[in-house]
Amino acid sequence: MDVTEFEELINRLGEDVSLWPDDRRLPAEELLAQSSAAQALLEEARALRLALAAPAVRAPAGLADRIVATAMKMKSDTAEPRTEGETAES
Repeated sequence: MDVTEFEELINRLGEDVSLWPDDRRLPAEELLAQSSAAQALLEEARALRLALAAPAVRAPAGLADRIVATAMKMKSDTAEPRTEGETAES
């Protein structure tokens, strides 16, 4: 087994190598014993799973209302009426 095949198996079977079928698990364990690239792939897959399993990050209460209020204020600040005789070029 090479690192490319190992990565494909992680993507298909998950990062828990102990759950893989014997014909895939044994070569994977051998590869892990000798390949730092395979070890890094496995750690990356584990970290990704943990990150995806973490609770969703929630915005603070009222954040959307504050953003809209600020946007509306900015819009009204840039839309000040022109005085008589003033042109777009001035």
